[in-house]
Amino acid sequence: MDIIPILSKITRRRLGFATLAILLMISFGAFGFYFLENLSLLDSVYNATQTVTTVGYGDLAPRTRAGKIFAIFFMLSGVGTVLYALTVLAQAIIHSEIIETMDLRRKTREIDKLENHFIVCGAGRVGRRIIRQLQKQNLQFVLIEKDQKRIVEFEDDGSHILVEDATLEENLLRAGVKRAKGLATCLADDADNVYVVLTARDLNENLHIVARAVEEQAEPKLIRAGANRVVAPTIIGSQSMARALLKPAIADFMDSIVAETLDLVFEEIAVKNSSPYADKQLRETNISSELNLLIVAIRRKDGEMIFQPSAEMLIREGDLLIVIGKAEAMQKLVEISK
Repeated sequence: MDIIPILSKITRRRLGFATLAILLMISFGAFGFYFLENLSLLDSVYNATQTVTTVGYGDLAPRTRAGKIFAIFFMLSGVGTVLYALTVLAQAIIHSEIIETMDLRRKTREIDKLENHFIVCGAGRVGRRIIRQLQKQNLQFVLIEKDQKRIVEFEDDGSHILVEDATLEENLLRAGVKRAKGLATCLADDADNVYVVLTARDLNENLHIVARAVEEQAEPKLIRAGANRVVAPTIIGSQSMARALLKPAIADFMDSIVAETLDLVFEEIAVKNSSPYADKQLRETNISSELNLLIVAIRRKDGEMIFQPSAEMLIREGDLLIVIGKAEAMQKLVEISK
């Protein structure tokens, strides 16, 4: 059982109780002074407030016998009640600080255990879609977002979240950037994205970094900063619209490939030395014949990209196979290739 939410609930309850006790006591005193001393509503509240807070300006004092008796009772009960309530408030504030510290340490311990995970900087529209894709594939990730409102939808699903500024080096280190496999920075400002890329590349030279470019001219800057790939949503969107306008059949085909509703996925398969596909021709494998998957390209270790490889193409160690097909068959290929 997670004790942090329980403690937070108790703290909120204490804060509510203390606030209610103070308001009720002031209301009780104002009610008594209003009827017994025939004061105005404002003066009654004022007199009750200065009584329970022990300020005592001396500008208002009970004049009637009944008012003095009530004031004695009110001072004895009201001051004690308010002091108790203030003590509860102080304890609640201290407890909230303790809870926050405990929660931060717990998150840090959990993140410290992650290896080959992904880091997403920013939970805007682009960042949220990246997170959903990572969740869909059950991949571990850490989200860094300084706006509390943007992370509400991810707080209850066990996601690792840091409510911090992603441009600060210490927060990238807390997210495990040195152990991470990849990082996506999709902040709203290009300068922030450049800074994240520079910092992350300095901390982990092997990290695969994908950066968002808000403005087209930011792309070369992000590449020079160390990003492996730069994505400009406005450019991609305009290209997609132009394709839909000029070549609708191709647009429909492309949309069907990337549609989340279809059980059709792209995957990249790394050919290791232990892979059963190493040093074999494509026709000698079960990728097409049994799994019914299509290899659309092979990227060699030196970076050469071979499109539409023939059946006689030799698969080498270090190759990266770009494959498309049904998700179930793709999962089998991934397991075979491990």
